[in-house]
Amino acid sequence: MTAPWGSVLTAMVTPFDDDGALDLDAAAELARWLQDHGNDGLVVVGTTGEAPTMTEREKLDLWRAVSEAVTIPVVAGTGSNNTAETVELTKQAAATGAAGVLVVGPYYNRPPQAGIEAHFRAVAASTRLPPAIYDVPPRTARRIARDVLVRLFSDVPNIVALKDATGDPAGAARLMAEVPSLEIYSGDDSLTLPLLAVGASGVIGVATHWVAPEMGDMIRAFEKGDVVRAREINARMLESFEFENSDTCVFSQAAKAMMRTLGLRVGECRLPIGPAPAGTEDRAREVWKHLHA
Repeated sequence: MTAPWGSVLTAMVTPFDDDGALDLDAAAELARWLQDHGNDGLVVVGTTGEAPTMTEREKLDLWRAVSEAVTIPVVAGTGSNNTAETVELTKQAAATGAAGVLVVGPYYNRPPQAGIEAHFRAVAASTRLPPAIYDVPPRTARRIARDVLVRLFSDVPNIVALKDATGDPAGAARLMAEVPSLEIYSGDDSLTLPLLAVGASGVIGVATHWVAPEMGDMIRAFEKGDVVRAREINARMLESFEFENSDTCVFSQAAKAMMRTLGLRVGECRLPIGPAPAGTEDRAREVWKHLHA
């Protein structure tokens, strides 16, 4: 299937300076680097971009700076667990150059399915930008029901895609069977290949900060029917998938460490995530070396 923003998107880390302030020049530099290294699009101010630590002004400034720096689509992470706030931020994102918005399911307050559906309908009705729904139950504590997704994708014309981080390829297959035109992006790098097998279009990743060329090659190989080649490329990326997240070093920390070893100015993470553990950059260099061996 043809993904609306290309097949390989990165949920971009947010660069901060040594004082923890937003560094827009570094963000533009990073965005251009990611564009030049295999990415078809960028999600800006997602969870990996430390959205919970950023002010509304910082988000708007960052979307604008990145949109001006690249020619690939920029998807603004506007979602929150406050519908009115999400609607207002989504409206403002349209003026920053964003090509679409990524809207996570409401988290922490655990609304009923009727509230979740109404939330997404309200956001979609507030904008001409195409929204993608982000279903990530480990973070929201509430999976979006399949019947809700079927209605949203069938009834709301500008909702264009689903970022699926449910860890359930079988569930994605059932959803695709009910909505064959649905565009699904893998929200888990390590499950991209299994999700391609049930009809996914691409990935919104974190390891794609540095494995975007390989990820693109894997997707193209699969689309051509060369499953053996796709499996070989996937195997090359497994170490990167293991590196990108653990109990002691989470996505934002690992991705920033890798970017620093490649010469990009991204700084450390703001609290409550904080700096990467000692040795993370050494491990990043090993992962990079093995990937290109």
